Amino acid sequence: MTPILILGAGPAGAAVALGLRRLGYTVTLISEWRRFAALEGVSQRVLEALRGAGLDHALAGATLPSRRQVSWNGQQHAQNIEFLLDRPAFDRGLREDLRLAGVEVIEGRVLNVQSSADGHWVELDGGQKLTTDFLVEARGRQAPASGKGLRGPETVSLLNRWQGTPGVTASAVESLEDGWAWMARRDDGQCYWQWTVDVASAGLPGKAQLLDHCRARRQASDFAQAFFVGGQESELQLHARSSTAILASQVCGENWIRVGDAAMAVDPLSGNGIFQSLSSALQAPVVINTLLRKPGRAALAQRFHQQRVEQLFLRFARIGRDFYADELRWLNRTFWQTRRHWPDAEVAHAAADFAALRIERMPVLSDGFVDEAEVVITADQPLGIWHVQGVELAPLVRRLRDEPADQVLAGLMLEQGRAVRGWLLAQGFKP
Repeated sequence: MTPILILGAGPAGAAVALGLRRLGYTVTLISEWRRFAALEGVSQRVLEALRGAGLDHALAGATLPSRRQVSWNGQQHAQNIEFLLDRPAFDRGLREDLRLAGVEVIEGRVLNVQSSADGHWVELDGGQKLTTDFLVEARGRQAPASGKGLRGPETVSLLNRWQGTPGVTASAVESLEDGWAWMARRDDGQCYWQWTVDVASAGLPGKAQLLDHCRARRQASDFAQAFFVGGQESELQLHARSSTAILASQVCGENWIRVGDAAMAVDPLSGNGIFQSLSSALQAPVVINTLLRKPGRAALAQRFHQQRVEQLFLRFARIGRDFYADELRWLNRTFWQTRRHWPDAEVAHAAADFAALRIERMPVLSDGFVDEAEVVITADQPLGIWHVQGVELAPLVRRLRDEPADQVLAGLMLEQGRAVRGWLLAQGFKP
């Protein structure tokens, strides 16, 4: 029996594997290589999250940062700093990080998975069969669906890749009448243009004509033409992939867990895919540790992971919705109309209100396990905040309702006091 088996060696699967190794577990990971050479734009925050997860070799190929150009709602500006990651090089770095951490990596494609309360049986394309006590599903959108779940508007992203003229590394985003495009070019002349459209209303031609259709659509954009600076195009390739927002109906059981895009996959306009994958994966090792070593807390651990994944999904979905709502030129087009109202009308960032803070008992992460503690529920943190700078917030908030702030905060060390005061002010507290 393999104690823990992870299916998928993307950022989510790798982060879980490294986290489990730090907790002392033996881990085996199964993965097949990426079939298309993609490029991905990430922020400084994503690089820091990857470094924090221990994925240093995966970061070695990150380009120098550049300011992303944006053409949205008829206006052009430069916004946000973006680093470009070459996914084949990134994936090779991931495997090196896993090897150095002592994670066994098996190259292969999963053909079949059978699960029961006693464990899991996995069959690979080479005929190899493995059994495991605990299974981590991290195969991204390719993972078999678990129940109906929640789906956003059906969306497809058409990635065009070609060899152009060498130049300066850059990236850009453009809104279009029937979708939007992300584009990037590397200094070696590799060019990428990804067009995201509505599956039902795009009126796309058949597969044989799709490449020419995308080229014509790209060449019709003055913004894209200026970005890629014309030039010759050779080795033009097309890769179509679903980018529909999906939340799995259940993301954790007593002997299995779903992480990354296998748990929740959001619209690419909501933010960077790697960051979203890590958001659900970084908590998983502690959840798994609790399930295996403290089975009496199994329900609490499952609740923690389920709630966190659902809340992350909705937060990212609302951020994407608000970006779609900023484009006002094509309100009657199906693509924009459906996405500016999904998933709901809840605000992405609610106004702070200290009087509305609540104290509840919720699952938290403590000393390598999921535990339960009093937390402060805020407008932006509906699952609660436990502590800031090592200071538990619930007792402080409770006392601040009846006692002067100076008296309540008097016992804190200097840095703790600054951090807690900053958090209180951000919550609308008026000393």
